[in-house]
Order: sequence, then structure tokens, then C-alpha cells
Amino acid sequence: MKNFRVKRQLGFSMIEVLVAVLVLAIGLLGVAAIQTVALKNNNSALQRSQATMLAYFMMDAMRANRSVAIIGSYDLAKTCVAPSVGSLITNDQNAWINALKSNLGNVSTTCGQITCAVNTCNVRVFWDDSRGLSGSAEQVVQITSRL
Repeated sequence: MKNFRVKRQLGFSMIEVLVAVLVLAIGLLGVAAIQTVALKNNNSALQRSQATMLAYFMMDAMRANRSVAIIGSYDLAKTCVAPSVGSLITNDQNAWINALKSNLGNVSTTCGQITCAVNTCNVRVFWDDSRGLSGSAEQVVQITSRL
């Protein structure tokens, strides 16, 4: 009768180690992808917040010069170019468009629009959010307020 010896395994086999490294690598790639998506969405949210703040910035400038804003002197067709400075109105508009460009990206799609009728004014901010994941490259923030 033969004496069979049972071999005990000591440690891990090379295949087990390779499988564990592969699973770890796939997990780390997943974490990196999630981090990338989170950064894109965070940047998109920051731009929306800045656009809203800048729309209120222009609305406050019009409230400070209410009598002129009510008659439509602040009205500005959708423009992506800052008007030249001169009067208080064009200085406000110039500062606003330049602030849009510096905060939302100095591209040809970063624009502003102002329309006033009676005592109600609309301020719109347009910008390109193609890096975000909200589905649309062109984003618009509009606020409407009575002066």
C-alpha cells in the first residue's frame, strides 16, 4: 500500500494574485471615471451659479438707475461684445458683459440680453456649457423682476 501524502498549499498562486490585481485595477478605473464626471458636473454647477449671480448684478445696476431703466434705456439685444464705455448705462453694460466673459469663458457664445417693459425687466445670460453633462451646450439663465 502506497503512502499518499497530502500537499499543503502555502501562500497564493500567481493566477490568484493576477486576478486580484486585475479586479483592483478595474475598480480604480471606475473611481477615476466617477471623479471625472463629478468634476465636470461641479464646474457646470459653478457656471450656473455665476451666471445667476451676474444676472442679478445687472438687475441691481438697473435698480440703482431705476428711472432710466424703466423707459428702456438699458435694453440690450443679445450681444456677445461689450459696448464701448461712455455713459453710466454703457459703463454698466460694458462691466456686465466683461464680467460674463471673465467668469463664464471668453468665447463668442457668452452673451447677455436685457429687455424691459413697463416696470418689469428680463435679464438673460447665455454661455457654452459643452464640458458639462447637462445635455445641451448652450445654457441660458433668465431672471425677471420688477424694478
